[in-house]
Amino acid sequence: MFFLLDPFFYEIVISGLLAGVMYALVALGFVLIFKASGIFNFAQGVLALFAALTLVGFQTGQIPFAHLLSVFGFHVSHWGSGFPTIIALLFSLLVMIGLAWLIVQIVLKPLVNQEGIILFMATIGLAYVLEGVGDLMWGANVKELNVGLPEGPSEFILDTTDMFIDKLEISAAVVAIILVTVLTLFSAYTKMGRALRAVADDHQAALSVGISLETIWWIVWSVSGIVALVAGVMWGAKSGVQFSLSLIALKALPVLMLGGFTSIPGAIIGGLIIGLGEKLFEFYIGPMIGGATENWFAYMLALIFLLFRPQGLFGEKIIERV
Repeated sequence: MFFLLDPFFYEIVISGLLAGVMYALVALGFVLIFKASGIFNFAQGVLALFAALTLVGFQTGQIPFAHLLSVFGFHVSHWGSGFPTIIALLFSLLVMIGLAWLIVQIVLKPLVNQEGIILFMATIGLAYVLEGVGDLMWGANVKELNVGLPEGPSEFILDTTDMFIDKLEISAAVVAIILVTVLTLFSAYTKMGRALRAVADDHQAALSVGISLETIWWIVWSVSGIVALVAGVMWGAKSGVQFSLSLIALKALPVLMLGGFTSIPGAIIGGLIIGLGEKLFEFYIGPMIGGATENWFAYMLALIFLLFRPQGLFGEKIIERV
């Protein structure tokens, strides 16, 4: 009960929930691809990084592969002052859709009907390739990303409650709510959404009834690329666009284990639990055990879930005849 009397308690709760939304934005990309194709996409975090790098490149007018071109005597790094944010977002969106098509053609199409572990290993290789290409295209320096989202503490909340709540995290929460609503309706009530689930259940059966596996994979990887762009924008605006951004995928794994690998709402619920849990644990328990508990709390909680409910809170329970 004394927790509720602590003046910092409510600020910690809100901050934790908003941090959880940021984790959930990354987890959504994992859920989309796994739900529609049965592939655990290890490259989702790198997709978010690549999308953010591309957006900054369009915003600043940077020429891709500029430092490689200098080897051949072309010492021009920028073609101009860059595009306005809206145009840069549109071009980045087209790049992610085109990248999805390339992934399907080069990586996934030759692996149709292969075991899940083979597809998973392919996405690990894809992650390293994309990270290397992103480095070659845009450079490894930390980049500032500004898309016009409000930043800093909310004056209204600060004046009325004395709580420090970041406007950027509030914006991320609003975007996440919209994304979850749209994706849930798309998956449950559209013909394409049902086709995505059919492909995930059985590739061969889906092909036999006329569902184009190649088209379905392209659509789901495109949607996942769009989600990665949103996540990359939010995380890049918060902490800068840097290659450590790809590591946010590791924090998304406990989110998936809690919420379930096949549940879009579960990704949000899992993110909220992780975000809230790690903030409260760090504030109240961390000082007793040396601090820095946010680095491992999520994985400890995920381990507990794996022991007692491996399918997560909203995941589908798999029953196999042996």
